[in-house]
Amino acid sequence: MTKIEAAREVYKEWCQAIGIDTLEKVNETLQAGKAIELINLCEARQERQYAQAADQIFWKRHSCRIVMMSGPSSSGKTSSSLRIAQQARVLGLKPKVIELDNYFVNREDTPFDENGQRDYESLGAMDVALLNQQLNDLLAGKEVELPTFDFKQGHRMYNGNFLKMEEGDILFMEGIHALNPDLTPDVPRDRIFNIYISALSALPGGEKDHGSTTDKRLLRRIVRDNRTRGISPEDNILRWPSVRRGEKRNIFPYEENANIVFNSSTLYDVPLLKYYAEPLLCGISESSPAYEKAQSLLSFLTRVTALKPVEIAAIPPTSIMREFIGGQTL
Repeated sequence: MTKIEAAREVYKEWCQAIGIDTLEKVNETLQAGKAIELINLCEARQERQYAQAADQIFWKRHSCRIVMMSGPSSSGKTSSSLRIAQQARVLGLKPKVIELDNYFVNREDTPFDENGQRDYESLGAMDVALLNQQLNDLLAGKEVELPTFDFKQGHRMYNGNFLKMEEGDILFMEGIHALNPDLTPDVPRDRIFNIYISALSALPGGEKDHGSTTDKRLLRRIVRDNRTRGISPEDNILRWPSVRRGEKRNIFPYEENANIVFNSSTLYDVPLLKYYAEPLLCGISESSPAYEKAQSLLSFLTRVTALKPVEIAAIPPTSIMREFIGGQTL
């Protein structure tokens, strides 16, 4: 059994243990007025996952001083990494975040893909040599000046952002290549703790699994990007195949390198996403090339009972799902 399969099985067993192991039972729970109770239960489970991840980091703190996190689009990586770091602080550790996006090579040095376009998602777009040098210097107790990448100009800059590892410091890094050993070939494997984050689910119901990993993430992305990035639902659907190709090439091949797999699914996330996504998807016209996929998502959502505004208001401001619907305080 792979680590992903094992994580999915653990989630399935938990759903069975609480007696909500099908889409129909989720709907029944919501229709019985127990949505807030379900939200609180799911959030309590997530909190245990954060704490368990932080515990493992703490136990390995003397050897593994680098935490690498990766996972596919809209898995809740940002929220999960912040919450795990928060739990690490509870244990007395001092997480220091290094943004891998600042280690891009200058834009003119970015390699081309098979279509002659700059491939910003390839490992060749990263300055692997600089990253490895700085990580090893930090592990050796040296002070380094971290780079900052100016995405507008397409060049690396240095703005006096110095870092030195002190007692209890742990480096946290998150990115699409984080679990790829070729990103850190010069750093000893036993110095790195890998976490894979994905929205896994295991609820049968209707014609497909509740919260199909890819469709759930697409719904999350549609809701978030419409709210924060000015990307329309139509554009997001049309971009999705490209996103999926990048995941299959750069993320999924390395998921088994994870020390732990963090499942960011909750039983209430699709009912929540229905409330926000359904009107957005209904706005895609029949003439759009995104129409067929939009209708497929809408067809699935007809089988889901949506959360009500008063129930949505009960979602904690530290929840993963706040990353997508707004109101997060992390």
